[in-house]
Amino acid sequence: MNYLAQKRARMNRGKYVFAQLLSLLDHNDFNRCVERYQGNYRVRQFSCWHQFLCLSFGQLTHRESLRDVITCLEAHQSKLYHLGLTKGVSRSTLADANEQRDWRIYADFAHILINKARSLRGLTVDLSEISLENPLYALDATTIDLCLEVFWWAKFKKHKGAIKLHTLLDIRCQIPCFVHITDGSVHDVNVLDILEFEADAFYIMDRGYLDWERLFIINEAKAFFVTRAKKNFAFKRQSSNPTDRNTGVICDQLVYLKNLNAIKDYPQKIRRIKYRDKELNKTYVFITNHLGAKAIEIAQLYKNRWQIELFFKWIKQHLRIKVFWGETPNAVKTQVWVAVCTYVMVAILKEKLQTSQTMNEILQILSVSVFDKTPVNQLIMNSASQKSNDDRDNSLTLF
Repeated sequence: MNYLAQKRARMNRGKYVFAQLLSLLDHNDFNRCVERYQGNYRVRQFSCWHQFLCLSFGQLTHRESLRDVITCLEAHQSKLYHLGLTKGVSRSTLADANEQRDWRIYADFAHILINKARSLRGLTVDLSEISLENPLYALDATTIDLCLEVFWWAKFKKHKGAIKLHTLLDIRCQIPCFVHITDGSVHDVNVLDILEFEADAFYIMDRGYLDWERLFIINEAKAFFVTRAKKNFAFKRQSSNPTDRNTGVICDQLVYLKNLNAIKDYPQKIRRIKYRDKELNKTYVFITNHLGAKAIEIAQLYKNRWQIELFFKWIKQHLRIKVFWGETPNAVKTQVWVAVCTYVMVAILKEKLQTSQTMNEILQILSVSVFDKTPVNQLIMNSASQKSNDDRDNSLTLF
């Protein structure tokens, strides 16, 4: 164990794993978020910080309900003080806090953690086939079904309720840098109206976001988009670039829109790339406003849009955002934002420890160790060492 690891172990000696994880957070940042929305106004004992501790505990330990959270905390009554909870918590107190305290407190705190995580995390996916150094973002939305009779405000279909998580994922570090929660009836493309576009960044979207007026706003912001063309895409070819069909690129063209209304919305030329994916045996037509990148790189960029689908799958499987602990919009948004905070905390921990363990493995270790006093770096490293030994034991020995 090196010097820094020994120093960290001495600092965490006697602290519960949950408290060690919370030590990654800056309490002053959280307090500023609370003060911004007067979250602790006329609060006697159960503060916003206590609320955050209870909800993040529920996320880490995969609790199914508020009663489940409170039951587990009450079972460890003597340890609550060391977790930052001076007294026991009742289910009604936590439920009232979720319904009444502004969800924007936790949204703002999540953005602080997101900025910290993005500054710490390096490249986490293989982008060796892409030489571009621009920021890469994938934009998409996922739908979470709800019971319309209970969540009456979450309009989606006539007899079905839902909310949507509109998310912008930083592909390079796998951290969501924008999350917007709406009811299920809001179309995905509307989120482009509230996004602030970063110059020189790529925004990779599916064809559900194909709106020429909104795409032209991205172009005017000096940013780039990559999306797929619809089947009825009407265009007039201006010129063609040479292509190597061995890479799968069939054609690389500069085109103008042909439809009169589309021309008014997007008067400039765009790039149309037709690509054949040999593995899937499918042909795709991509459109982008970046005129200089290699055609194969544009195809690879769109292929990495799948990272956001994996992110949605991960948070739905490993965090509590499909079963909600409250019925009001404020309670639902609070739970979602605390889930985002939990995801980012685990990402920060992974980067701090420089471990090869996956996010899922780290979360599983934390979920069963929150009341353990073992230094968290020792827990993670021991697990990684055991996994390495198991891999060697399972390998075929020839001699």
